[in-house]
Amino acid sequence: MTPDPAPEVSVSAPTEERHPDTRRIDSMSTLELLTVLNREDATVAPAVGAVLPVLAEAVEETVARIRAGGSVHYFGAGTSGRLAVIDAAELRPTFNAPEGLFVAHHAGGAEALVEAVENVEDDEGSGASEAALVMAADVAVGLTASGRTPYVRGALQTARANGALTLLLTANPQAQLAPLADYLLAADTGPEVITGSTRLKAGTAQKLLLNSYSTAVMVRLGRTWSNLMVDVVATNAKLRGRVLRILREASGVDEASAREALQAADGELKPALLSLLAEITAAEARVLLEEHRGSVAEAMKGHDATTGEPAGC
Repeated sequence: MTPDPAPEVSVSAPTEERHPDTRRIDSMSTLELLTVLNREDATVAPAVGAVLPVLAEAVEETVARIRAGGSVHYFGAGTSGRLAVIDAAELRPTFNAPEGLFVAHHAGGAEALVEAVENVEDDEGSGASEAALVMAADVAVGLTASGRTPYVRGALQTARANGALTLLLTANPQAQLAPLADYLLAADTGPEVITGSTRLKAGTAQKLLLNSYSTAVMVRLGRTWSNLMVDVVATNAKLRGRVLRILREASGVDEASAREALQAADGELKPALLSLLAEITAAEARVLLEEHRGSVAEAMKGHDATTGEPAGC
């Protein structure tokens, strides 16, 4: 059941302004049109770059909350919500993120992922209800290009009242919801090529911010070794091959030795890698990893400190 239609509103946001250089886009040649789109896309990365200092602080605080037992909850509608669902879903196969560590809440639920559902983004009560499970140790991330979406407002208000850390990802530096965010991540991407179509530059900026945010959190949590995905879950043939390749690249051993180490570690990459790097058994590697919160780098430092050997990479 969808909520009753909300009164008409006039949204004031950069994404709702008409772009002066694209007024004749419908009369351009196809190449001209694509060139304009590409030119505008090139402005997104610098806009994201401008908010990286704030993002860095948000990442550090998020890591601290996760280490204290918290989780991350995304709240968004439309394009913003779909991007959040994608980001949360991809963390498990890439980094073996525990189930429930990153949770995406999309206005309108699963149905709204593939088809627009009327009025769900205007349902502030639904956002508040879905955020009721967000606790003080958690992080709530609201995503709204305009900076005003009622569903996100309800979620952030409830999460903040519960004591959670709150982030707002938006394309509007003057976002209405900014007072509800501990960290405002406003990538000022300006007017869209197609007025109001936030699946374009604003959506791209949100995708980049989410990629950077969740990836940095995973790296800080020790779910990589160097730039290798040592927590990757081998759910198919391609990924099983990748696990073997990662182990060989990280340790420098031949394929036979890598397979032997994986077998001894019951197919788990991290203990297999640490056993090779530290020249210890898989069982000893598991103990070290447990003591160092799953970080291969920290486990190596701990091992080297007890043996007196220099740390290696």
